[in-house]
Amino acid sequence: MVGPNGEQVGIVRVKDALRLAAEADLDLVEVAPMAKPPVAKLMDYGKFKYENAMKDRESRKKQVNTVIKEIKLRPKIDQHDYETKKGHVERFLAAGDKVKVTIMFRGREQSKPELGFRLLQRLAEDVTELGVVESKPKQDGRNMTMVFGSTRNKAQAQAARRKEQEQKKRERKGPESEAPEQDAAETATEAPAEA
Repeated sequence: MVGPNGEQVGIVRVKDALRLAAEADLDLVEVAPMAKPPVAKLMDYGKFKYENAMKDRESRKKQVNTVIKEIKLRPKIDQHDYETKKGHVERFLAAGDKVKVTIMFRGREQSKPELGFRLLQRLAEDVTELGVVESKPKQDGRNMTMVFGSTRNKAQAQAARRKEQEQKKRERKGPESEAPEQDAAETATEAPAEA
């Protein structure tokens, strides 16, 4: 048996262990039933369950799920549209997500898959600082796909974004918060001069 503070009590009969638990106003919990002899511990079981639930909740908060975002393009995309889609890919990669880029071929475009391949290579070159190519371009029926992975993980991206937001808040509040302090300092120096 293990005591409430983690000290070893020794081998105790079940009746005596239950009596000790009742005297201490605690619960007798079997910790290792397969051990020879079985190990039991005196503890507040409700508090134990609550603490475990809180640990699980904290671990879920820190858990990060990687999301795969998808961007669809056409082989004959205009330059402005390409820049817009590239901006989306950069934003997703900066947020720590994976990006699946799909090029859709229609009609006669299917006979020229090199157009899609060149477009994907161009996109890969444009986003090299934010992401890496995880899977090379693959032709799948009418579509060609390629997957980019972010160079930093989701948790790092979220921490960096929070830091930027806090910095922006400080910049907005900066001049306003300094002005009242200066006024208070000026009145404090003026008051002794008048007296």
